[in-house]
Amino acid sequence: MAAQNFKNHRQIVPSFHLLTGLPLGALVFGAIRNLFTTSADNLYEASLIALASLILFSLYAHSRLFALKAQDRAIRAEESLRYFQLTGRRFDSRLSTSQIIALRFASDEELPVLAQEAAERNLSNKEIKQQIKNWRADTYRV
Repeated sequence: MAAQNFKNHRQIVPSFHLLTGLPLGALVFGAIRNLFTTSADNLYEASLIALASLILFSLYAHSRLFALKAQDRAIRAEESLRYFQLTGRRFDSRLSTSQIIALRFASDEELPVLAQEAAERNLSNKEIKQQIKNWRADTYRV
């Protein structure tokens, strides 16, 4: 596996994102198309299929969002502890969760300065990641 950096740090899980997401999107599209083109005799069945496909899509999306939210909380706690160990201080209260999550890629040497700059200049998570010179890989987040 190549060393992780800004360009390759995003992970795609083919079985989740491609083998599940794409067919599910096609199912929703087809079910809604069927709902609007069906005859009056089949409207009830078409409505149930459309509703079921929307429920499946909601489950798919929320399972991803809930997992990411749990990972966000863990990362925030881990990075808060790391920052405290390095500086003896808490993160600046102006830092958002997304900024702290982006800071996880910064090396121990870069973290204090970059965290201060991110708070003062309100850097986006992308801007934070682009400023990191010594990338600290996070291979656990998907």
